[in-house]
Amino acid sequence: MANVIFKDVHKSFGSFVALEKLDLDIRDGEFVALLGPSGCGKSTTLRMLAGLDFPTSGEISIGGRVVNDLAPGKRDIAMVFQSYALYPHMTVGENIGYPLKKRGIKGAARAEAVQKAADLLQLGALLDRKPKQLSGGQQQRVALGRALVREPQVFLLDEPLSNLDAKLRSYMRAELIELHRRLGKTMVYVTHDQLEAMTMASRIAVMHGGHVQQFDTPDAIYNRPANRFVAGFIGTPPMNQVEGTVEGGDFVIAGHRVPIDRTAYSADLHDGPAVLGVRPEAISIGSGEGLPATVRLAENTGHETIVTLELPDKRRISARVEAARRLDVGQPVALRLDPAAIHLFEATENGARLNLDDTPASVIPMRST
Repeated sequence: MANVIFKDVHKSFGSFVALEKLDLDIRDGEFVALLGPSGCGKSTTLRMLAGLDFPTSGEISIGGRVVNDLAPGKRDIAMVFQSYALYPHMTVGENIGYPLKKRGIKGAARAEAVQKAADLLQLGALLDRKPKQLSGGQQQRVALGRALVREPQVFLLDEPLSNLDAKLRSYMRAELIELHRRLGKTMVYVTHDQLEAMTMASRIAVMHGGHVQQFDTPDAIYNRPANRFVAGFIGTPPMNQVEGTVEGGDFVIAGHRVPIDRTAYSADLHDGPAVLGVRPEAISIGSGEGLPATVRLAENTGHETIVTLELPDKRRISARVEAARRLDVGQPVALRLDPAAIHLFEATENGARLNLDDTPASVIPMRST
């Protein structure tokens, strides 16, 4: 049993509050990503779990055992760092086997464990090489192998792919997903890259300002963001957020009415200020009736075009259309939003989402006309 629980954890560095009232319940065998911008508290969370920092208050447990005061070596965890931290004078085999050497495991037992980890990570032919003779991806796998031989309850990974190029990152994401599937071990993965989190994790803790903003599956975080920060952080381009006013069955933007379905929202939805959120792929661009806008930029990425649109009040939003669609800068268009694809948020800096959980807003791509 290797579940990980943070219960009301607080961490301060002098007067600076890094984490406040952190509650996380990570299940045994789960792959959880801690996702957020720099300074949000994700690395501090991982360091406290590893025993490299200690909470100011609250409780951290691994496998039902409180570890607040335990040294890193007694927590039965293994950590993989961003920098790999390989010993340059040691061979691949010696690097992988070093944790076992420190434990006093010798001879055939150590060699067998090293070979097993190397085979799992396709490093068997590289055991006699030095780190400088390896590619970045191979070095990363050596760092993983050194963690594997310890057979820990929990693996901690601190932005392990950030030093790799785009192609190698894609390859290593697939490798880590497959490794987790084979091992079935609990993994906690820190990243600022939403693509890594969305494609690898079974659940994501989106963090900001020392708080967990939402802890849920990738699907729920994308389709049912808890608040404006999550809505704006997840997605490329992110969700459009437009301030306006709820009036009866419409949302009014710069004097133009967008239909909404009031039955899809909580009782807190009253006429008055609110924020409309809509994903770029949920905007249909056409002519005739609809929210008027002007094309300001059309960026063809090869498989799609990202269109920047200017609304009548000069605010700008993004839409995603098929690559073959021709839109000219300065072209007037009409935008249509399916009421089922609209999110509404409280009109505050990080307003909560008002959609009812049992009638979630969808982000089914709408066809362009």
